[in-house]
Amino acid sequence: MIYDVPKVSPGGDRYLLIEFGNEMNLDLNFKAQGLASALTGEYRINGVIETAPCFATTLVHYDPDLISYSDLKVELLRLFESLGSSEDIEVDSRLFYFPTLYLDPWTTDCINDYRDKINPEKEQDPEFVARINGLSDVRQLVRVHSGTEYWAASLGFWPGLAFMMPLDPRCRLTAPKYNPPRTWTPQGAVSMGGMSTAIYPVPSPGGYQLFGRTPVPIWDPQKKFPEFEGDLCIFRPGDRIKYVPCSKEEYLEIERQVTEGSFKFNIVDYQRFSVGNYQRWIASLDLKSRF
Repeated sequence: MIYDVPKVSPGGDRYLLIEFGNEMNLDLNFKAQGLASALTGEYRINGVIETAPCFATTLVHYDPDLISYSDLKVELLRLFESLGSSEDIEVDSRLFYFPTLYLDPWTTDCINDYRDKINPEKEQDPEFVARINGLSDVRQLVRVHSGTEYWAASLGFWPGLAFMMPLDPRCRLTAPKYNPPRTWTPQGAVSMGGMSTAIYPVPSPGGYQLFGRTPVPIWDPQKKFPEFEGDLCIFRPGDRIKYVPCSKEEYLEIERQVTEGSFKFNIVDYQRFSVGNYQRWIASLDLKSRF
């Protein structure tokens, strides 16, 4: 549900958490993004250092020497009330095109390693995700997953990892996480847990279902590419990502370009994303159809 009045609570001696509801949906995230955008734009509050919007919350980092918790709470609720409905929200948003090799050999090897060492009964991830979402086969899974842009709702749990939600409701998929999790996952793995899609920034343990891999880096501590200037990770909340199916040959060529530092990111620079226009587009769709 969406709360009539956001809940505000301390998040430590320098942090305040404002919660807009208790479920995962885009409307709640739009509210979180809208408040964060306002705080870093024309409605700056003295003492606020930075914000971190998440699925249904916004974490506010503040300087208690400049503003108290109680005063900041009052200011935030007043600001939220002045922003109006989510239909009025507009935020800056970039669009990234990410070539993706679906049903790739590397995540397949990862899944098979898990089956060999931990759970021999584990169904192959692409087939499992297709089956539990009522899709005909893994080819339809690829069509559905690549058929929409994804909204970067928040960043975490690893630096650079964006939790993404599909903007086209006809492409919504869900999947449970591994239990127990894997001990390793290849860098660039395209995955799903719950309603969220994510890209693994580095090789790491993990629990999301795997069905593809992208050669495009999202985390660059060496800053080989100008797109990472000022930050180690490429995504920011409010960005949009489009997965573009590619062949293995295309994947390997892009990987070569990334290694030598000549790869050119395909990014449409900042535009204004209108929640009202988006909601009107949603209302025009036949939500029973699938790709």
